Amino acid sequence: MKPRNLNLAGSGVRYHVAHRHLSGRWTAACAVLVATGLVIWSAGLLSAASSPTPEMMIELIVAGRTIEGAPLAWDQTHLRLLGRDGRLWNVRMAEVRDFRVTAGRFRPFSVSELRAALLGELGPDYQVTGTSHYLVAHPVGKPDRWSQRFEELYRCFVHYYTVRGFRLNQPQFPLLAVVCRDRREFERLMPRSSSAAMAQLHGWYSVETNRIVVYDAADQSEEARNLLDGVILHEAAHQAAFNVGIHNRLAPTPVWLAEGLATMFEAPGVYDSRRRPLLADRINHQRLADFRRLVSPQGDGQLLASLIATDDLFAAQPAAAYAAAWALCFYLTETQADRFARYLARTAARPALADYPPQQRTADFTAVFGEGWPMLEARLRRFVAELP
Repeated sequence: MKPRNLNLAGSGVRYHVAHRHLSGRWTAACAVLVATGLVIWSAGLLSAASSPTPEMMIELIVAGRTIEGAPLAWDQTHLRLLGRDGRLWNVRMAEVRDFRVTAGRFRPFSVSELRAALLGELGPDYQVTGTSHYLVAHPVGKPDRWSQRFEELYRCFVHYYTVRGFRLNQPQFPLLAVVCRDRREFERLMPRSSSAAMAQLHGWYSVETNRIVVYDAADQSEEARNLLDGVILHEAAHQAAFNVGIHNRLAPTPVWLAEGLATMFEAPGVYDSRRRPLLADRINHQRLADFRRLVSPQGDGQLLASLIATDDLFAAQPAAAYAAAWALCFYLTETQADRFARYLARTAARPALADYPPQQRTADFTAVFGEGWPMLEARLRRFVAELP
């Protein structure tokens, strides 16, 4: 079969890959060629998550689909690409059929381009409303109860952390949210690989797509609406944190840290701190009750060491893990905001796509808070015990 050219535009260099199913040694050889081409022609492009402005944009044809964006990291088998819509792609090198350089500098979609792409994806049953920071897709013919609410949640998040000394960035992309017409439409948009646990969710934020997906519960019971309200607060906090520099979308974030901050924002005194300034309003009373019921009786002094080093507790005892994550984040925010800000900056500055083994997670925490685990845990438990 005649080889198909893979051209690096303007480079004068062409790579040849047979346009057929590849296997074995030939697949590996082709992957090396593609990876080598990227290495040669993207020297100096961003190699860590700390750079918000990639220096090159490429276009790939992968499995019949065209993808354009900035290469972030690669090896002989995979390429991580930041799409112009903010999506993170994980591309198998063996599936790349063509690629070229399209620009010397990464250009995100404009608001109008992103709006058009979102409508093209969701179809004519949706419309898109924009705010200063959000594009919210919602069903045609239903009142827009969502866009200003998401915008207000974002502003409250920024206010809450700014007044506590956290340095935040402006989001690189408009923040996307999709409000499905009903639960059935919501389930249709779930990833095909969704687990049984995810099937019980009422909304999610995806680090890969950088969007929130929820559904409209206006016609359901008050209990259902209240449940969905909490979900929106939680997922909006995730999205804000991953877009203003609290967390890093390109590097692993400890689950206790991500979930602890998001559960904090389920409390009215956190997501609306300007109007509800009291400590009692900042407490997530459901997580507090869970901590006292599930975590306090296990006072063996190993809670922090386990929570900081691994995510195992979330798989073994999810209710206890969420409660412990909330308690630790709330305690550190209320009593050691300066140190907590330094710790968050440290975790957010980790290299793109690097592993985060238990030893390094522990070392990063102790570098900021010290090694006095028993004392810190005792103070945490005393703090929680004294909450109203």
